[in-house]
Amino acid sequence: MCAGRASKRGRRVLVIEHARKPAEKIRISGGGRCNFTNIDATPANFLSDNPKFAISALKRFDQHDFIRLVENHRIDFEQRDHGQLFCLGKAQQITDMLLQEAKGATLLTDTSVTELQKNSDTFCVATSNDTFTAPSLVIASGGPSIPKMGASGFAYKVAKQFGLSIVPPRPGLVPLTLDQATLKSMDGLPGVSLPARVRCGKTEFNEALLFTHRGLSGPVILQISSYWREGQPIMIDLLPDRDACDILTTAKQNSPKKDIQSVLSTYFPKSLAGKLCRWTVAEGKLAELSGKKIKHLSRHIHHWQITPGGSEGYRTAEVTTGGVDTSELSSKTMAAKSVPGLYFIGEAVDVTGHLGGFNFQWAWSSGHAAGENV
Repeated sequence: MCAGRASKRGRRVLVIEHARKPAEKIRISGGGRCNFTNIDATPANFLSDNPKFAISALKRFDQHDFIRLVENHRIDFEQRDHGQLFCLGKAQQITDMLLQEAKGATLLTDTSVTELQKNSDTFCVATSNDTFTAPSLVIASGGPSIPKMGASGFAYKVAKQFGLSIVPPRPGLVPLTLDQATLKSMDGLPGVSLPARVRCGKTEFNEALLFTHRGLSGPVILQISSYWREGQPIMIDLLPDRDACDILTTAKQNSPKKDIQSVLSTYFPKSLAGKLCRWTVAEGKLAELSGKKIKHLSRHIHHWQITPGGSEGYRTAEVTTGGVDTSELSSKTMAAKSVPGLYFIGEAVDVTGHLGGFNFQWAWSSGHAAGENV
């Protein structure tokens, strides 16, 4: 995106790519269909130490601008839940579109940077192939999430070299892990999925939750993981928008001989219904379920507090939170305030989107902002 905008302004542009093919994260995204943006994207869908930083770039090139670009290239797409937009064909279509838009630039793949310096007003970049000089340098190398794809902290190394501060990076949009004792109590639940509301501090999301062999996953957990910090509890509502106390009280009045687990199985997968009964010692017939027990069981359903032991880490994290401190950059141009000609864009910056196409939109918006100004 950045190379395309800069080349169309008449700039001579070289893109140095260490992988053999460009845009591997696009290729694997969205199950190979690329969730390229979100129709409902707003600055509220992004977290940062400075939540206002992303507003400028997102306003000047928003999701509708990118959608028009997709439409101009005659790429068919569909809208799914929560405003997510996916290609109907392969994700490679988005990569091909971006390469076509940047046809005025030179792309050098399978090339690693060995040394980087700035002499007066010129950057000197030594690579495994050759040495290049330019008055402007854009760092668009992302963060260390999914290292098996070649992701690294290269951007942070460059930022530190030029004296820029870094907001400590962490894995984001990542499954959370649980301690062995908790996992043992959940034996038989891995693979079970259900809608849930999960809260951490003042932030909450309402999407699908998935039990795994190592802890908790699913969209709702990935979303909350970007806000979670080690040692913090999360609060899980397993029956959002319903009142478990009313359900159980009414069921007891109408069908006192009915089994408690049987009633819960109407609203939960059978294995989870059984666990809820055992965890709260609420087994047997509804007639035997006291008002106190109903409240206890209901509290567990709506206010299940659990403290994750950690996360799956960068290995499976979809993004990296944190990054180059936005106080070091211009929100209009993405340029480093203290280093003329140096720019940071995309995931390398301390701006992280929610799950659902938002991080790609930040890539397009920040890339466009830099491309219009380099």
